[in-house]
Amino acid sequence: NSLTQEDFVKILSQPRNALSKQYQALLASEGVSLRFTDGAIDRIAGMAFDVNQEVENIGARRLHTIMSNLLTDILFEVPDLTHEQEFEITEAFVEEKLGNMVQQKDLSQYIL
Repeated sequence: NSLTQEDFVKILSQPRNALSKQYQALLASEGVSLRFTDGAIDRIAGMAFDVNQEVENIGARRLHTIMSNLLTDILFEVPDLTHEQEFEITEAFVEEKLGNMVQQKDLSQYIL
């Protein structure tokens, strides 16, 4: 059975060690606050579901590659920050960073 979009939402938000919470903890150790809106979680889950359906179904592992690509720029900025910073990940941010990549099936097969 394939995971549904709702399954991906739960995986991203409910477990104590959810991937979103792992990134929050990682960045908190550097003085950076990371927050995901519900819309962002829904969009990430939708992208994971769509790519699994269209390219290759790798289950929840898809979330790791999507989150990694989504947060790459922020992760590279962190060492250069001189004061505490707060980032809010919104649905629009997710779409801006990953929308084209997910839509280009040939590319998403290799990147996501």
